Amino acid sequence: MSASDAAALASRGAVGGLHESLEGNGGGTAARREGPASSGGPATTIRAGERAATARRLGLRIAALGYLLALLGAPVAMIFYRTFEHGLAPVWNAVTEPNAVHAFWLSIELVAIVVPLNTAFGIGMALAIERGRFRGRALLGLLLDLPFAISPVVVGLALVLVYGRTGWFGNWLTSNGIQVIFSIPGMAMATAFVSLPFVARETIPVLHELGTEAEQAAATLGASAWQSFRRVTLPAIRWGVVYGVVLTTARALGEFGAVSIVSGRIEGQTQTLPLYVQDRFENFDTTGAYAAAVVLALLAFATLLGMNLLAGAGKHSPRSRPRSGQRTKREAIV
Repeated sequence: MSASDAAALASRGAVGGLHESLEGNGGGTAARREGPASSGGPATTIRAGERAATARRLGLRIAALGYLLALLGAPVAMIFYRTFEHGLAPVWNAVTEPNAVHAFWLSIELVAIVVPLNTAFGIGMALAIERGRFRGRALLGLLLDLPFAISPVVVGLALVLVYGRTGWFGNWLTSNGIQVIFSIPGMAMATAFVSLPFVARETIPVLHELGTEAEQAAATLGASAWQSFRRVTLPAIRWGVVYGVVLTTARALGEFGAVSIVSGRIEGQTQTLPLYVQDRFENFDTTGAYAAAVVLALLAFATLLGMNLLAGAGKHSPRSRPRSGQRTKREAIV
């Protein structure tokens, strides 16, 4: 073989190898291009993540609703079912019994006594804590929250030790013909103590957000402290006060522990509606117990409904929205 033939063969071999190499690189590129397509791409991964997040949210909602149903929905539904299981006549006879009627009106009387007192006290305490500048405000706030920490039974026992016949003021009260324990005054004191913080705790954040600019402006214009409170502060905090009143009412209606200690549970005299429910249940009068429980539940529902209606009325009230052409306080400051 000549040198020219050998060179031609070498040239053809190099060209063939280069062609095979290019084909191999092309095949690899095609394979790389086909790889992500076969696995679904980033869009598929994003959709899978969204589906997983949706499943987690649904799972949390189902768990929360199931927990609420087990603790609240099922027991309340069972009480209503047991109450009306045998028709309306037994229920009506149970709720119109003289002792049941007396227990109902005694509960309403305690609410009528306690709620105005705690409302006035709560507004004053909120003003003292939020507007006052004195030593011991933090301690005053802790004392205000004391009813949340102490058991109502302990509260009732403490009232008996202070105002009972053998208590600190027992001899003086007895000698003056004043009976606190086992009567309405002691029951009102116990109910007032356990429902004391609600108005103040609902009003303090509203006062904090309100600030003092409007009150200072009223004082600059010559308004007295009472005029500034009545015309500036009270209208601004009214919804916080309303929420506190609703919570106080609900707490006073359902109070059991403290009242059971100081009332003596005298049927037809010092027996409130929650105490009447327990008494009927312990005496195997399930119809009377269930009927009284339904009355308490309806009162609670009415309280919640009233709170929601008041909240809706406040949101749609003309006073809650700035008038046309009127600047808000923030805009005026800016």
